[in-house]
Amino acid sequence: MPKFHKNLSLPAAILSASVLSPAALAGTTQAIEDALNFYHYGKNGAIKFDLNTRWEDVNQAQGGRPNPKTANAVTSRLRIGLLSPVFHGLQGFAEYEGNLAMDDDYNSTRNNNTAYSKIPDPQKSELNQLWLSYNGIADTVIKGGRQRIKLDDDRFIGNVGWRQMETTFDSVLITHNNQQIFGLTVNAGYIGNVNTFTSTTENINAPILNLNYKVGDYGNLVGYGYWMDYTETENANKSNQSYGLRMNNYQKPGDSFKISDNYGLVYTAEYSYQQDYGHGTVAYSAERYNFMGGFTAYNVTFQGAVEQLNGNGTNKTFDTPLGTNHAFQGWADLFLVTPKNGIRDVFGTVVSTFDQGDIVLTGVYHDFTDDTGQLQYGQEVDVSALKKFGKHYSILAKYAYYSAGSYTPVADTFANTDTQKIWLQGNISF
Repeated sequence: MPKFHKNLSLPAAILSASVLSPAALAGTTQAIEDALNFYHYGKNGAIKFDLNTRWEDVNQAQGGRPNPKTANAVTSRLRIGLLSPVFHGLQGFAEYEGNLAMDDDYNSTRNNNTAYSKIPDPQKSELNQLWLSYNGIADTVIKGGRQRIKLDDDRFIGNVGWRQMETTFDSVLITHNNQQIFGLTVNAGYIGNVNTFTSTTENINAPILNLNYKVGDYGNLVGYGYWMDYTETENANKSNQSYGLRMNNYQKPGDSFKISDNYGLVYTAEYSYQQDYGHGTVAYSAERYNFMGGFTAYNVTFQGAVEQLNGNGTNKTFDTPLGTNHAFQGWADLFLVTPKNGIRDVFGTVVSTFDQGDIVLTGVYHDFTDDTGQLQYGQEVDVSALKKFGKHYSILAKYAYYSAGSYTPVADTFANTDTQKIWLQGNISF
């Protein structure tokens, strides 16, 4: 079993340096906003700034095999961008991103420190975004270039925002909010390159379509199709085509179908189908089921859920290679790629908010099996505490512990690897 890491002095010092006291922030925030925004507080143009400093500790025990060294990463990521004023419907944005590693006691996937556990936050710098948009057509925005794309809950297409370096896309995206059909939002586009969170580039031909219709106070009905053709040999078997239908009314703490002022219901019902596509070399088909039900009482949300991604062997699994997969199936990240026997994640979540949403406490318990429920992968406990100081400052403490179950074949290293992860983080964003 991993041992709890007790040396927190360096992370604590970094968080103290990264996030000022609330009293000091109150006197400086307005002046910073005025300095960074052009004219009317960002409506016409702005300088964008985001500093994220994090300590991450990963401790793993691999069930009878040599254990990797405990990884400790102290990193600080800066994003700084320039948003132009709007001119005849045109607006541009350029953003730099750089991540500084203050130690090298971890495997970043790019630093060759393979003796340590993985923390995929390499020391790199890059052009993160560079796009031009046009809004001269009624209810429509056309955006082309390197950009962040987040659709629905980021399960299929997201920016992997938890990692220090995010994923962005060389793409064209058309967003249309239809005023004649109330509540319909259409996102249609094409992705040509994926700029990953480890600062690599993957070539892809990927038309995407997402239709989101607001069904009054009952939630959102979403239909989607994503056609992902990875053209390089080493990534070819990540190619897939996915189709799905989703109905839900929960995006963040506080969302619900109100029964009264203090009580409400939350739900998600989703079905997805996937099969081989493009340069993929293996023919397959797989399904995904995602169901959640719960309720809110005052400032607490309770949820029970199951997400199942089916698998029928190697390269025959339901996968979401462009998704923000850290947000699903446990924060320990043991299941970023679906096991060959599929996965069923039965989990419960409790989220409580205080101080008008400025404090968010979250607890999650997962039970993982294969898609039949017969092979026991393991259990995981995740907890986090987030404190916001106004719109621009926050601190976060987060913990994940995965305990391996009885299914422990050597080929599936995830299944017999007890994993503990600890994070402390401070963020400043304008």
